[in-house]
Amino acid sequence: MNMIVIIALGIFHLFPDALIERVSFLKVIIIGGGWSGCAAAITAKRAGAEVSLYERTDLLLGLGNVGGIMRNNGRYTAAEELINLGAGDLIHITDNNTTHKNVDFPGHEHAWFYDVNKIEPEVKSHLVSLGIDVKTLSRVVNIKKEKNKITGIKLENGGIVDGDVFIDATGSTGGMNNCFKHGNGCVMCILRCPTFGSRVSISSLAGAKDIVSERDDGSFGAFSGSCEISKDSLSKEIADQLDDKGIVIFKIPEEDVNLEKLKLKVCQQYALEKFAENLILLDTGHIKIMTPFYPLDKLRKIKGLDKVRFIDPYSGGRGNSVRYLAAAPRTNDLKVVGIDNLFCAGEKSGFFVGHTEAICTGSLAGHNAVRYLANLEPIILPNSTATGDLISYANYRLKAKDGKKIKYTFSGAEYFNRMKRVGLYSIDNKEIKNRIENLGLTGLYGKKLI
Repeated sequence: MNMIVIIALGIFHLFPDALIERVSFLKVIIIGGGWSGCAAAITAKRAGAEVSLYERTDLLLGLGNVGGIMRNNGRYTAAEELINLGAGDLIHITDNNTTHKNVDFPGHEHAWFYDVNKIEPEVKSHLVSLGIDVKTLSRVVNIKKEKNKITGIKLENGGIVDGDVFIDATGSTGGMNNCFKHGNGCVMCILRCPTFGSRVSISSLAGAKDIVSERDDGSFGAFSGSCEISKDSLSKEIADQLDDKGIVIFKIPEEDVNLEKLKLKVCQQYALEKFAENLILLDTGHIKIMTPFYPLDKLRKIKGLDKVRFIDPYSGGRGNSVRYLAAAPRTNDLKVVGIDNLFCAGEKSGFFVGHTEAICTGSLAGHNAVRYLANLEPIILPNSTATGDLISYANYRLKAKDGKKIKYTFSGAEYFNRMKRVGLYSIDNKEIKNRIENLGLTGLYGKKLI
């Protein structure tokens, strides 16, 4: 592909129209339609490539359909950086679907909650409006490869699709066997592996060995950090409080406090004793309970929750999905080590927690995928940006003895502490804008490259 680009550039003055036509067919294929895959599709399309996005289920956004928390703590900084870098599309969509702003809860300040019931159709419509070829119900099961390059993907239905550069945004959750092996069984979460098939690791198929996270006791993976219950199953008093404030906090009966459960959570920013001693409910369209699971009979002991039921995962009284079982080895430009034309994003690119983190990594992966096609040097964002520092710091920490036990998020735990310590955390929009301008990065992701 690089040879074609070089030859084409050499004849540009003779055949400029032919060059534009030829380069316009350079194709980026993204596998996985979560937040990171969608972000990668947007920046790759803006950079001038033909983009196809393959998602195994019937919904984009994956865990974003049951998430809903944005702009809390350092995620505010990262969100504003994305906007100034030229990749604010998904941030604007979540902002426009926000129902509660500047909510504080234990360990977190100025959180915004988007409505999970409205977000996916709007994101899908936006991608389609940009000319991105969105393929849902399209499970990728294998690849074609020549030496160190992927040449195509193979679909579950037998179809084969060729491409020039690929982005693995398949995440790290699923299939059913992993939740049985490392969790409490399949709990029927939003990813719906029994219906749509298990996640397939593209990087692993290409020959890169997946990196698996560890818990303190040496076991693998981590539980997703929250459950969702139906707002209609709450008492009117509690539902009204949530509509008004976006948050309700209950004191957990002393006999039901379980501090050990905090060690299981992927979201280490919520692994505070307050999250074991209190039941924290957030209004994200459905009602989010900030705990990986909670026995239903004990949940119904709390006044106003006596008729409550889980909606994700359906078996949230017993467990949750298990994540961080398949990160890819990668460089700080998000290229997978050992495969020339494969990039990665989201949880595939490291033990990153959160929608904003996924959008940040996806935006860089999509942009760099097109830089690869254009025979340009990849972008490594400087450590003076939140995204660049997060990506490089996670790679650096992975080499430490406890590196596989650490999860990284702008919103808390080890990395947010680092943000504050090195002066990256800010909620001053002008300061963040000036930071990106001074680095010469304003509008980076909006520039057409081919």
